Amino acid sequence: MSQATNRLALESSPYLQQHAHNPVDWYPWCDAAFAKAKELDRLVLVSIGYSSCHWCHVMERESFMDEEVARSMNDHFICIKVDREERPDVDQVYMRAVQLMTNRGGWPLNCFTLPDGRPVYGGTYFTREQWMQVLRQLARTYADEPERVRDQAERLHQGLSGPGIIPPAADRAADHRSTLHAMVANWRTRFDAVDGGADNVPKFPMPDNYRFLLRFARLTADNGLERHVELTLDRMALGGLFDQVGGGFARYSTDAFWRVPHFEKMLYDNALLVSLYAQAYQALRKPLYKETVERTLAFIDREMTSAEGAFYSALDADSEGEEGRFYVWTEAELEQVLGSEFEFARTYFDIGPRTLWELDRHILTRKVDDERFALQQGIPLIEVKQRVASITERLLHAREQRPRPGLDDKSLTSWNALMVTALCDAYEVLGDQRYRAAAVRAMDLLLNNCRRSNGGLWHLYKEGKATINGFLEDHAFCIEALIALYGITFEESWLQHARSLTEHVIRHYHDGGNGLFHFTSDQDPALITRPVEVHDNVIPASNSSLSNSLLILGTLFDDERYLGLSERALRAGTGQLVQYPTAHSHWAQGLLLRAFPLNEIAITGPGALNLRKGFAPHYIPNRLFLGSTQRSDLPLLKDKLLPDDTIFVCVERSCQLPVNTVEAALPLIQ
Repeated sequence: MSQATNRLALESSPYLQQHAHNPVDWYPWCDAAFAKAKELDRLVLVSIGYSSCHWCHVMERESFMDEEVARSMNDHFICIKVDREERPDVDQVYMRAVQLMTNRGGWPLNCFTLPDGRPVYGGTYFTREQWMQVLRQLARTYADEPERVRDQAERLHQGLSGPGIIPPAADRAADHRSTLHAMVANWRTRFDAVDGGADNVPKFPMPDNYRFLLRFARLTADNGLERHVELTLDRMALGGLFDQVGGGFARYSTDAFWRVPHFEKMLYDNALLVSLYAQAYQALRKPLYKETVERTLAFIDREMTSAEGAFYSALDADSEGEEGRFYVWTEAELEQVLGSEFEFARTYFDIGPRTLWELDRHILTRKVDDERFALQQGIPLIEVKQRVASITERLLHAREQRPRPGLDDKSLTSWNALMVTALCDAYEVLGDQRYRAAAVRAMDLLLNNCRRSNGGLWHLYKEGKATINGFLEDHAFCIEALIALYGITFEESWLQHARSLTEHVIRHYHDGGNGLFHFTSDQDPALITRPVEVHDNVIPASNSSLSNSLLILGTLFDDERYLGLSERALRAGTGQLVQYPTAHSHWAQGLLLRAFPLNEIAITGPGALNLRKGFAPHYIPNRLFLGSTQRSDLPLLKDKLLPDDTIFVCVERSCQLPVNTVEAALPLIQ
């Protein structure tokens, strides 16, 4: 055996050959390895993986190729490398042992044993620092307290878990969980338990708040919290905040009951609410939420989209010199438009003292969804839907004859990017190809017409001209949108654009002192101070958006620099998270990705996109979809293209066995 290779060079397994040039003195699985361990009285490392296991490759690169790590392994252990696909029997034995010790398993699988093969300690992926700590402490414990180690092996051999012989390192995920629990506990004191939302007036929708609360509720099985989210979403969709005739949401509610809106309609509100209701439909399967998504996007397409496919910014609250005049109705106006259907509409929209506003005009609202209304009235649901569709069509046509509210027809890059993400979310859940096409068209426009020659973005687009150097929010929200587009198309060009924009942001917006990102570029004219946006509002803070995207891109590209930048920004941005929960909901979603397992769901093969669609009915709060129909150089996809369509579920750098159906993959998701 030459100095450049180890014993694995003689093996036929591709996985073992991948480790043939490690400085670790690997043995294949063989009697000679255990004989040597008995001769030297050393513990044995049984390290198990397979050729397409991404985190196996990462651990090899970080630890097994490192000379210092290898020296520690060679000096104190006999090291065996096993291909689980060649020796599933060995894999099953040591997987069971690690599951007994840690309550979890996966690959890479690393199990330490006595010279006779009885396990004493194990785990899955370890960072280099964690791995060095394990090696040092385990070698020291076996040298100083061999009986303690043998006792541990005996307990495990009998099927008992017993306490680990190495004190666990500080559990950062547990710390994040405790922070999130404290945050939500403080937040609960401000809930309106009757009408949903916050217990103050006016009431803003705050969609990102409820995206976080829904995810947290599902991850922690908090049914009470989930019911609050459901109550809030029901009230908003049934109230005057939602345009019951034309679809889309107004800016906020002036009362506590979501009945009387401030009538302006903003692109960003509607984009974020589409994402919220799409995910809520996926989680709760309420037809009301699907209908809300569809009607909101119909409004966007009809009234807020340019001929090029860009999205306008806003519709005024006023018309004819009055707030809301375009949207409200007298009973006489309703009766004139609806004729014989007026009485049905009066009941459906609950027209009466509850809906009466100013000048004898009514704001149309609903008390219950269509399913409950049909049951209450003893009318078949299909009849209710047909009659309501006819009524709203007639009202919409009549309303179009009125003087329209003013349209702000500029297109902002940041808000357009939010709508692209919303369309991706809607397509993922509902599968309507029109949403995918609109998302691609809008992003193509941004990249072609709003991309600067220096690699950054322009902020504003109008009448074919892009102006104003882009702010951090333009870049951050575009990066999020590009990641979302990749997640529904598996086209890696979107990720390459995201990476390019990220590099531009790091060069021109990053503050090396505090780890956050300035709102303005270093190429912009100086202001009296250079702002840094930290607090989430109705629109997430650009820093929280970018921190979350850096985590996702760092995971997809296996880029430690991105992961480090994400972590540093997170630490800088979340100091007041518990005290001010509503101002940190997007940051908190970044904490969720760290506090709970992040499911990396890789789908490969010619039918990868069809398999991807199969996940549409399943709400998975912490997940990252990636895939390819052909060979990919993405680290998490490398060597995963098999002849058949295949799903790989990897959690915290440990991959489960590949499966071929969504139904088989779901139990593997944590």
